[in-house]
Amino acid sequence: MRPISLSLLAAAALASQLVGVLAQSSSSSQTDAGTIINASPASSDSDTTTDRATSTASASSSNSLALTGTATTTESANFESPVYSPTSQIRVTTRSSSTTNTGTSSSTGSGSGSSSSSGSSSNSNTNSNTHSNSTVTTSSGRTTTQTVTTITGGDSSTSTRTTGSATSSTSTGPIPSNTVPCNNYPEFCSRQYSNITQICAHNSYFSVKNNAASNQDYDMHMQLDDGIRMIQGETQLVNGTMYGCHTSCDLLNAGTYASILSRVANWVEAHPYDVVTILVGNSDYDKGVTALDYVQPFEESGLMPYLYEPEYVPQRRNQWPTLGEMILSGKRVVAFIDYNANQTAVPWLLDEYTHFWSTPFSPTDPDFPCSLQLPLHLDNETAKEEFMYIANHNLNVRFNIGGYNILIPDTYHIQRTNGKYDQFGQLGAMTGNCTELWDAPPNFLVVDYYNRGDPVPGSVFSVAAKANNVTYNRQCCGNGNGGDGSTGTLSATMSMLACTVVFSLFLYLISS
Repeated sequence: MRPISLSLLAAAALASQLVGVLAQSSSSSQTDAGTIINASPASSDSDTTTDRATSTASASSSNSLALTGTATTTESANFESPVYSPTSQIRVTTRSSSTTNTGTSSSTGSGSGSSSSSGSSSNSNTNSNTHSNSTVTTSSGRTTTQTVTTITGGDSSTSTRTTGSATSSTSTGPIPSNTVPCNNYPEFCSRQYSNITQICAHNSYFSVKNNAASNQDYDMHMQLDDGIRMIQGETQLVNGTMYGCHTSCDLLNAGTYASILSRVANWVEAHPYDVVTILVGNSDYDKGVTALDYVQPFEESGLMPYLYEPEYVPQRRNQWPTLGEMILSGKRVVAFIDYNANQTAVPWLLDEYTHFWSTPFSPTDPDFPCSLQLPLHLDNETAKEEFMYIANHNLNVRFNIGGYNILIPDTYHIQRTNGKYDQFGQLGAMTGNCTELWDAPPNFLVVDYYNRGDPVPGSVFSVAAKANNVTYNRQCCGNGNGGDGSTGTLSATMSMLACTVVFSLFLYLISS
């Protein structure tokens, strides 16, 4: 493909503005850590579909993340796991980049005992249902109180020991289970980061209204509210400042990358029980831009106290912590960069392609084959055993105008593309196909216009929930205004018009 000149980019910007006017006239657009008492067993390392089905099985107190005593940590949390007491109060306080966790516990209960002179004795203890609350103080000083645990349901245990003529019997109350959701589901608290399927909003911050280069309807704050857990997009270095730009800053400029990341930081601070992933698209990697060029925008954003640094480099899929462990440590933001990583100099900006493999990028085949495209030279067996993976499910249309090939989002078929069913072209079908081929569902599903789908807005979250063996029952999207997709046809028409205008102007410029 021939390079596109500055004249083309200027024409693109003009065309985008024209499209915005036409669209506007014809249609309306549509911390630190919380404390989790979690008695569910941690999922196994193999990260298969079966693991996800069994990771919500009956709880075992030996794996409890119950917090007692006092612990101070800067990179990881190491807490004791004592026998759970039915009444607990746990307080978590945050100080800048260091996390100080202070816990106190007290127990109450009622019991009765009796003994006879014959030498046989019995003892029983019954615990009443109680709740435990967590007080979370964020770095801004805001304090919130949330219910952390509840004693639920029936399973109690009885042990009997006989010595000589004496017999003792002990009965325990119900085993505690977690009620605070991690990334919207209590079941995720005990699962490894590498054993969960989540939704990525493709080009997350390209949500400028009436701009044909946008890929999302809602801004990042709304995306995160709705359940998006990976923020992704292109970046370009312009005159020493990093920007979030789509192809060119003349076409769509979402602002400085520091300002984009600061919006993520604000959301993360306000949601202490969530783990968010950021995927940096280094569009200028071939111009010598490296991970070091991203240090300043991350530092200016306020995200530094939350950034996760892996224990291993690279960190294989069975070596990742659980979401609960990440939340307790306060390191709840995982950042990756696609090209020119340097984990020696910047350990918190991870190399994407030593941790993930991905299916074909910018796909144009509506059948969405689940084949390994990147990284090059990675064999299937290693990919299956050691890597997480990303499924790109954002359909594009290819146009050839004047000998130039361009791709635009296929918004005309967006409902089908984001559909939850096991039907041709739908996200549900691709996820099932990938799971069958690779023995595990994708870790991230990359979609355009996540709020549009079939049969209802936000069906992409139902697909992820099915892969995770949980039930999606949240309201989506945009405070309940998911849109009926009527703007999809308009967007496709406007995009085609933009392409025509751009290349008509460009061809006129080069021929004159």
